[in-house]
Amino acid sequence: MVVDLLVAMGYGGSRIDAGQAIGKSGDDGIDGIIKEDRLGLDAVFVQAKRWKATVGRPDVQSFAGSLEGQRARKGVFITTSQFSNEAKEYVNRIEKKIILIDGEQLANLSIEFGIGVAPVITYKIQRIDLDYFEEE
Repeated sequence: MVVDLLVAMGYGGSRIDAGQAIGKSGDDGIDGIIKEDRLGLDAVFVQAKRWKATVGRPDVQSFAGSLEGQRARKGVFITTSQFSNEAKEYVNRIEKKIILIDGEQLANLSIEFGIGVAPVITYKIQRIDLDYFEEE
């Protein structure tokens, strides 16, 4: 789902050539890899945690170490819960660029980009087009 969301947000291009889910035993803390752009000039590594507890600095620091092991400079850490203040402060102090997306942001992005959600009711509100009635 998170790779699909990042593709919908404009990373990579199509789902087929833009990203891949890894997330299995021995994944070295990397759940997915996505191209930053269509040409694949850089990769963004993804870590996703479906947790209820707060994600702390040790988990984020471990992800940063996983990035180092891949010689990667950019990562996105996504959780269904929230991040501790220490985790947020940590990513602001390190050289690697790690974006933290918590559960609330994940829900908002999912709705905005239509990933993992389905519309129930759609309303179409119309207004009078004054340009249509303007005399030439």
